[in-house]
Amino acid sequence: MDEWDLAVLGGGTAGIVAAKTAGRFGARVLLIESARTGGDCLWTGCVPSKSLIAAAHAAHSVRSATRFGVHVGLPKVDDAAVLAYVRSAINQIEPVDSPAAIGAEGATVFAGQAEFTGPSTLRVTDDAGARQVRFRWAVVATGSAPSLPSVPGLAEADPLTTDTLWDLTELPRRLAILGGGPIGCELGQALARLGVEVTIVELTDRLLGKEEPEVSSLIAERLRAEGVTVLTGTGVDHVAGGTLHLTDGGTIATDRILVAAGRRPRTTGLGLAAAGVRCGERGHVVIDDRLRTSNRRIYAAGDVTGCLPFTHVAGVQGGYAATNALLGLRRSVDYAAVPWVTFTDPEVAHVGATLAQARRRHGTRAQSQRLHHEHVDRAVTDDRTDGFTHLVIGPGGRLLGATVVAPRAGESIAELAAAIRRGAKVRDVAGTVHPYPTYADGPWHASLAQLRADLTAPLPARALAALRTLRRALHPIRGGHP
Repeated sequence: MDEWDLAVLGGGTAGIVAAKTAGRFGARVLLIESARTGGDCLWTGCVPSKSLIAAAHAAHSVRSATRFGVHVGLPKVDDAAVLAYVRSAINQIEPVDSPAAIGAEGATVFAGQAEFTGPSTLRVTDDAGARQVRFRWAVVATGSAPSLPSVPGLAEADPLTTDTLWDLTELPRRLAILGGGPIGCELGQALARLGVEVTIVELTDRLLGKEEPEVSSLIAERLRAEGVTVLTGTGVDHVAGGTLHLTDGGTIATDRILVAAGRRPRTTGLGLAAAGVRCGERGHVVIDDRLRTSNRRIYAAGDVTGCLPFTHVAGVQGGYAATNALLGLRRSVDYAAVPWVTFTDPEVAHVGATLAQARRRHGTRAQSQRLHHEHVDRAVTDDRTDGFTHLVIGPGGRLLGATVVAPRAGESIAELAAAIRRGAKVRDVAGTVHPYPTYADGPWHASLAQLRADLTAPLPARALAALRTLRRALHPIRGGHP
């Protein structure tokens, strides 16, 4: 029986980082992947979607150039060329996540299906048969898959998911998207900019339900302005003959349906029960703050844990799982300071608590400061004043959360994530000199506005007045030369 220091199940971001980290430590590492290394981020998630968004942005820039006095006519979108560009971006990044690249870091890659047969054993099955594996530690990093809602007629309509969208060779003329979360909003806007008639159907009363309410309103307004039909507070009752019949009685005629209504952890067929690994009600692997499962030899990382479903979180978890297992460390992820970005235009970047969350914990001691970007000079020069910066402040002026809505907001949020992680106060952000003119002026000026508001509160205002009076008394204005 093969014996390994660390067995990693899954070759997505979490698994690759875990395997490479352990390989660099000199451990004997086995990574088992049933499909292709690189995971959802490379093949069906971040890379293809952001490539599509880039192509859509180019088309939109041409279409809207007249506002700058630049006249170039309407863009002509070549579906096949756009999709070829998406595939070229995948192909360019793929070598970084390839078995060869993983092997160069000291890990061995097996192509096959892994299944636990006991607390410290695995069976790996491929076309040649099955082999038995024994491990000291293991990391479950099998990710997640799109889930289909149980809507009558939906499965028969051959709906697209983020797994299958990229197999298209041409874009549909009409597309209905089920789900108004980040994926639905990103792809809906991008495809509309490429000429698709898009309708987004969201069951709850607003888009991007995890964001501040003002974000939902702004993004919905922007999507509608670009021709997207946005329907909230309604669901799909059934699908028949290329038509969606909604729960509010409306109908949508469409050529294709894209389901962007959530994902489920990939845990089926892993033999987790045989390994003594407990799963939660939603099917995710239950972990502690050290990423250990109920079997202390087995760790888990990435989407399969049910934690924040982001590539950057998966990577950090994978690295921590490997170091905790092999070196006996107790590293844990600070989820309160994890930023995320919805790559609409404008981008929506968020970190920490929303105002509602902060008030549930701190009551009226939690407050907010919002700066609309007509006060950000870079936004004015770019004609992009539709965004804002929203800071959530707790007792003592501590920064608890932030939302930035702007072009490249994902770049601006990193500073605020670092501030929240170190427990900084708003005055610390205000006291940091920022380059001008940039969109980072938004967080800076919002911090300065909060600082000014703090100084004009009754108690600080009286203290400043007393200090001013004292200084005047000590330094009177005298006539003549000094």
